[in-house]
Amino acid sequence: MRHFIITLLMSCTFFSNSFAQNGIVVFQTDFGTKDGAVSAMKGVANSVDPSLKLYDLTHDIPAFNIWEAAYRLDQTVPYWPAGTVFVSVVDPGVGTARKSVVVKTKTGHYIVSPDNGTFTLIANSLGIDTIREIDEVTNRRKNSGASYTFHGRDVYAYTAAKLASHTISFAQVGPITSSSLQLIPFQKASLTNGILKGGIDILDIQYGNIWTNINQDNWKAFNAIAHIKNSIQVQIFHANKLVYTGIMPFENTFGAVAVGKPLAYLNSLMNLSFALNQGSMADTFHIGAGSNWTVAIRWVE
Repeated sequence: MRHFIITLLMSCTFFSNSFAQNGIVVFQTDFGTKDGAVSAMKGVANSVDPSLKLYDLTHDIPAFNIWEAAYRLDQTVPYWPAGTVFVSVVDPGVGTARKSVVVKTKTGHYIVSPDNGTFTLIANSLGIDTIREIDEVTNRRKNSGASYTFHGRDVYAYTAAKLASHTISFAQVGPITSSSLQLIPFQKASLTNGILKGGIDILDIQYGNIWTNINQDNWKAFNAIAHIKNSIQVQIFHANKLVYTGIMPFENTFGAVAVGKPLAYLNSLMNLSFALNQGSMADTFHIGAGSNWTVAIRWVE
């Protein structure tokens, strides 16, 4: 009986800590690395606990581009272990009334960020467990109260490091907020009356390929109605205005079409994408990405 109780207690402890902070902090900003801003944030984190493991997601988010910050989190967070703390600072409203929060996802990841739309895609894909507003009385770097324009250093990096190092518990971040997160409206993937619709989440920056939010399951459902058809018509819209129409095959590899010709394929995230073989589709047709870029797809003979 004693052995059973000890085993049970150990199992309960493991379960309760399965989503505990793991000493890892991952940083994302639109700061770039030309100056000392990123280093300052890491310095603050090291000052809290020099044993923390500090990593970079990216610091090359285009300035003020909250949508891309949301996308890069959605692209990356699921590949890190539960308990990892992320800091995302793309904050054009720094110093204003927008809230500073720590979100715990249903997968047990923590994200420290302004509540300005950054959580849009994570909320949709991983789900939100708890939102806590940062109590800046206790979770702000000492003697930084006179600074209004670098919350990434003074509030977010500091709070993230305290959380990741177990200096504070998640409950000590601040009160749970009942307010809904600020979310950016976007076109979700859908299949209606034989038309597959979705949004253009991002561009493959290096090659100019077009990456949609239409996943493998969406594509399989659409493919099931193809019968003998083997090409698709792709229409791309910006703010509901048609900017591109083209017909292309679906292929597994770029080399299946001639150089310069278009194709549809599943990218490394298993989402439907469009490309020109050895060319930039985005540059050639002036196509962008974001919440106001959408796509509609039909089968053609």
